[in-house]
Amino acid sequence: MPVPRTTGPDNRARMGAVGFAIAGVLFVLYEAAAPRADQTTLEGAESWTSAGWAVAHIAAIVGLILIPLGYGALRGVIEKHGLEGTRNEKTAFLAAVIGYIGSGLTISYYGAEVYGLKAIGARAVADGDASLTEVGEAFRFDATAMAVFAIGLALIAVAAVLAAVAVWRSGTLQRWSAVPFAALMVTFLPQFFLPHAGRIAWGALVTAAALWIAAELWRAASKPGPGELQEA
Repeated sequence: MPVPRTTGPDNRARMGAVGFAIAGVLFVLYEAAAPRADQTTLEGAESWTSAGWAVAHIAAIVGLILIPLGYGALRGVIEKHGLEGTRNEKTAFLAAVIGYIGSGLTISYYGAEVYGLKAIGARAVADGDASLTEVGEAFRFDATAMAVFAIGLALIAVAAVLAAVAVWRSGTLQRWSAVPFAALMVTFLPQFFLPHAGRIAWGALVTAAALWIAAELWRAASKPGPGELQEA
């Protein structure tokens, strides 16, 4: 009779699960920690220099790095279940690649917000000149910067949808487990127009959705694939 080989858990899947879980927590931290003062005032300039501003945006950067790593782990789980070379494995691979590109483009904008706005805010506060915030607004809403940011967010959304499709078709995880996360990544850009409480709620939903995927990946890590069965 077939019995499981003595093989350990899939560490790649577990790392992906941990990555998703951490990313989810970082997203709600991002939305909750950043001060939301009127950024055309000295108070707003001072908020750019605050620890909360830096922590929030660095949390977003790390979260965006971890998510594509999770898609890579998903691809590994699909391969483990004998689906290597299938459209499901290729879809998961595409999700990881597009996710990396989208995260890279988006992170470039967040980096400018962390470091550039901090310097501008510090100078504005030191000089007592709120008009310097116009410099920050100029590069934040520069056409090139906005285009890169929007393309990055669009690719992040596409990657999440592709991952959800791979999960749904492959049956390696619970079918619905990646759908909420994909839906929330599609709304990444629109949520910027919500009030602060709404953005925190969005971040909390991302946390819950990411933890669901993390739990499914962790469960899949302990489940033997077809190649891990042998005749007794």
